[in-house]
Amino acid sequence: MFRKLASAVAVSAIALAVSCTTPSETAQVAADAQAPVSQPIPVAQVTGPHPGEAVYKTRCAACHDNSEATKAPSPETMARLTPGHITNALMTGIMIPQAVGLSSKEVSDVSNYLAKGGGQDDGWVEAMRCPAARATPKLDAAPTVATFGFNTSNTRRLDPAQVGLAGKDLTTLELAWTIAFPNAITMRSQAAVVGSTLFLPVGESNNRLFAFDISDNQKPCIQWVYEGKQTLRTSAGFGTRQDGKKVVMVGDMGGFVHMIDAVNGKELWAAHMGLFPASISTGTPVLVGDKVIAPSSQYEIMLAAQDSYECCKIHGGVVALDAMTGKRVWEGHTMEQAKPIKDRGDGQMLWGPAGAPVWNSPSIDVARNRLYVGTGEANAAPAHHNTNAIMAFDLRDGSIKWSHQATANDVFNVGCGPKGGKLNCSADTVFRDVDFGASTILAKAPNGKELVLAGQKSGTVWAMNPDTGAVVWRRDIGTGGPNGGIHWGIAADATHVYAPISYPGRSIPGQDVDPTLKPGLYAVNLNDGTIDWKFEVAPDCTDARKKFVPRCNGLFGLSGAPTVIGDHIITGGLDGRVYMVERKTGKLVWQFDTARDFTTLNGVKGNGGSVDNASIIAANGLVIMNSGYGLFGQGAGNVMIAFKPKS
Repeated sequence: MFRKLASAVAVSAIALAVSCTTPSETAQVAADAQAPVSQPIPVAQVTGPHPGEAVYKTRCAACHDNSEATKAPSPETMARLTPGHITNALMTGIMIPQAVGLSSKEVSDVSNYLAKGGGQDDGWVEAMRCPAARATPKLDAAPTVATFGFNTSNTRRLDPAQVGLAGKDLTTLELAWTIAFPNAITMRSQAAVVGSTLFLPVGESNNRLFAFDISDNQKPCIQWVYEGKQTLRTSAGFGTRQDGKKVVMVGDMGGFVHMIDAVNGKELWAAHMGLFPASISTGTPVLVGDKVIAPSSQYEIMLAAQDSYECCKIHGGVVALDAMTGKRVWEGHTMEQAKPIKDRGDGQMLWGPAGAPVWNSPSIDVARNRLYVGTGEANAAPAHHNTNAIMAFDLRDGSIKWSHQATANDVFNVGCGPKGGKLNCSADTVFRDVDFGASTILAKAPNGKELVLAGQKSGTVWAMNPDTGAVVWRRDIGTGGPNGGIHWGIAADATHVYAPISYPGRSIPGQDVDPTLKPGLYAVNLNDGTIDWKFEVAPDCTDARKKFVPRCNGLFGLSGAPTVIGDHIITGGLDGRVYMVERKTGKLVWQFDTARDFTTLNGVKGNGGSVDNASIIAANGLVIMNSGYGLFGQGAGNVMIAFKPKS
């Protein structure tokens, strides 16, 4: 399917930003957004201040010089990018509002000012091509990793026999190989694995998804490469359609889902799944019968920082696409459409309700014909009752079966404060940003109760009745914060749910936090929510480590989703360390520091940084993970790392 470089996201953002430009400026931005931007305009060598410095200070510094609060990459992180990366973000991505009114030269100036990364040499791709005997994926085996939570229940639990690793192997792991991806700074996507083929999206590597053969655990090779039109954003999903075709699914920054033939890497279809033009894909698409279920998130939380933006009108949900054609079958909305509420004081109306994006990947309950997701905060007051909520949708038509709001009145936008701030801010808010980033899990406790488990950025683990949405139990592990608490994921087995805590938080009205509470991994009993053990982590911030994780004194907790492999659990830290603990006791049995330079198998310069989101999997006798997350002031990196049992 042919799509212009200026996607639906770009067109929408230009239209929304018209109010702060003259007609000629708007026409220029629209024209630039539709022009090829893979090569930035050359900038002549000049003496004195760089011409892009003034543009940066005027348009960019307020967010990027305060990366922890705004979640924007820091200048040091952006220095790893190419000018083309930054130009594309300004002209066809979420930075369009900042580019409105800039000339093409100014866009190029600021891109060249910020970017220090070199051009991308793809010689390594051809050098790693598989020989004929390994060039075609063999996909007859059941998938080892089919979605974010590995299976449709989202447990993130792997069987040792299936992945070729015995218990003792996991305590003696050593580095097998590392592959680096040029100019990437954030390795956010988890691979899907079927047989000996690993499907890995690397959005910052020319929007590509790689099929690696890992049958030789010392020498992986590339079977095929798929290249999208926009930055691939989600983890990879795998499934078999009803016509028998094996497919890989991935979502992109523009809110498109791509269905790809898993055998040859050819695109079967690409369809927009967003509920709004400014929707994006974050949660992994899941193939269920004849439908692809795709969560819809959004970036209005960023757009609202601009006073010129008419806020807020966008909400999240889930969308079902026909697996054969990509045609939209149904939409499940988290709330009704927004409408004008009140004048914000300058003659422009505030709209609402808005928010409740779905950042996470759904768990699927085929027996009840339901899917379960968690939602995000509100972007407009009054906060809708489906914000910061756990929700059940009907798989047949997208209707809401039940919803439980965990934290009310949490209105949050970038650029706002607890008492308001800019014109699109609300002073009536608890201002916590404690949404559900972690995917839900469908589990069964030892006492026989079926549960929907959810982890919230407030540090709370919830156990819900899947039939009614009633709370069975809850366990508060601190109060968390915008990056957790529980951020990207939880894991579960037959007895416990395992909750990684990034930051325990501080006491708030009505909830005190034990000052001895530490970041770490907590084993929560499925029967009653009791904490049976905990594994705590502490900072390790030498000068050598600061090179890769500059804020390691404060960002060292566990934010990414853990993985259960037999009697062990592996989890990664924001400071780049990865830990293996015993599943029954939490005892540390192995660890490795990924915040370092690596000699890579493909010869590309590579280093690790923060371990975040989700990536830790196992297959074919290897434990495989990503390292590098150049957002939120964290450590940038560009590597996929494989470990094998020590020989």
